[in-house]
Amino acid sequence: MDILILQDMIDLYYWPTPNGHKISIMLEECGLPYNTVAVSIGTGDQFEPEFLKIAPNNRMPAIVDHDTGTSVFEGGAILMYLAEKAGMLLPATHAERYEVLQWLFWQAGGLGPMAGQLSHFVNYTKEEIPYAHKRYFDEYDRLLAVMDVRLRDREYLAGDYSIADIASFPWVKPYRRFGNDLDKFENLRRWFDALKQRPAVRKGIELGQDWKRDESKNDSARAIIFGQNSQTVFDAADAAEK
Repeated sequence: MDILILQDMIDLYYWPTPNGHKISIMLEECGLPYNTVAVSIGTGDQFEPEFLKIAPNNRMPAIVDHDTGTSVFEGGAILMYLAEKAGMLLPATHAERYEVLQWLFWQAGGLGPMAGQLSHFVNYTKEEIPYAHKRYFDEYDRLLAVMDVRLRDREYLAGDYSIADIASFPWVKPYRRFGNDLDKFENLRRWFDALKQRPAVRKGIELGQDWKRDESKNDSARAIIFGQNSQTVFDAADAAEK
């Protein structure tokens, strides 16, 4: 993991996954200058000591803002930090702010984790596990319907375009790979088509696509990504302290 520190730039620790896309899209929307640091999750970059100093959960994305000396991990927290830094995509008034934040946390606590589990059983398991597949497919399907109903009388999740939309879009994007069909969600389809036309969204999604490997076909990568437990955390922490 080679890191070149540029004064007043934001270092984005990133890999082209839905969680990574949240932050690359946000940085493009805000027009903030940033430097991309690849965190190859299939080869174990997330356990490097210098990365653990800013992301103790062994997960990307994370950022370091050299303008303020602040580091932030966790996608929702990063989105809030960048919105406040740029003064956009998160309202300042109390009611409107919480309208956005409740949908941001809805994504972080529901849509993302459920879609991530569905992705695991669709793309990474070698054996068929029908119960698990149906469990997470149904929940992902339900959450898409929640978005569709929400969007019946508004253009975006919180009224105006915001970090709530940016957080949710990357987890709706793989709907075909997850076996779903957006055509049954009229309002969600409208929202999705509008977002994917935004230049910043397109640029954020494209970041790193030329260096992404298919971890689903690599036994070693799967073991690194999904074979973690308490011991891997302790081992990484001990290595970082040496």
